[in-house]
Amino acid sequence: MLKWTELFYFFTLLYETTDPVKIFMADKQNKVNPQPKPHILVCNDDGIEGEGIHALAAAMKKIGHVTVVAPAEPHSGMSHAMTLGTPLRIKKFLKNGHFFGYTVSGTPVDCIKVALSHILPSKPDLIVSGINYGSNTAINTIYSGTVAAALEGAVQGINSLAFSLTTYENADFTYAAKFARKLAKKVLAEGLPRDTILSSNIPNREESEIAGIVITEQGRSRWEEDTIERHDMFGNPYYWLSGTLCLLDNTLRQDEFAVRHNYVTVTPISCDMTNHSVISTLETWKLNK
Repeated sequence: MLKWTELFYFFTLLYETTDPVKIFMADKQNKVNPQPKPHILVCNDDGIEGEGIHALAAAMKKIGHVTVVAPAEPHSGMSHAMTLGTPLRIKKFLKNGHFFGYTVSGTPVDCIKVALSHILPSKPDLIVSGINYGSNTAINTIYSGTVAAALEGAVQGINSLAFSLTTYENADFTYAAKFARKLAKKVLAEGLPRDTILSSNIPNREESEIAGIVITEQGRSRWEEDTIERHDMFGNPYYWLSGTLCLLDNTLRQDEFAVRHNYVTVTPISCDMTNHSVISTLETWKLNK
């Protein structure tokens, strides 16, 4: 049987936790001092007029404050290139008469560097790059300006993500943007290891057609080059780079194979390009002798 002192303590506690005045004041305090939203920097390599970056920025605005800084022109396939021989220009970009973001007259990596040094007052909580036209799986990873922008963010100590849609035509960014928001929220909550980004490739399918989400490694598929020669009106040759992707992947653990089977892939990519497994072998070469 409870003692009266225990009953008094129980009802006091009950009152304190259900007092409508206390609940009102706590709710008011939360509204006065809400949790600050994360600041998210959005970039791409298709240029600021690319449909994918508008879909990505809209998705990020649902979870944070967004600043868009993107190339003034498309810069696909630029990898980690930087502009060193000419000055960079920053301009405001309007969409339907309203401010959307900033353009930089350079590469995706230039955009990240300029954003951090001259546009943003402080480092953002997250960098997202994309949504790219075309997949960035397998060997395409090292050519990608989309991935490079995220890697530059990691170099600067910022959690960064890259998103790519696996098509070049009839693109539907609806599900890709939705998944990008989901992954961004998770990374904001959990963080990423140092010098590591996540590169995600999303099939150009409706959500109902997505087979699932898999964590993958970078595949081994690569291009068989086929440079095409043409001649100008003076007979001088010029060349178009082309090629055929040779499929060398055969498991869902590999990104190129997985996206071809309608899986969303999430691949951790590191700034460290050292092949650590070869170091011990090279040490046996005794190069100091």
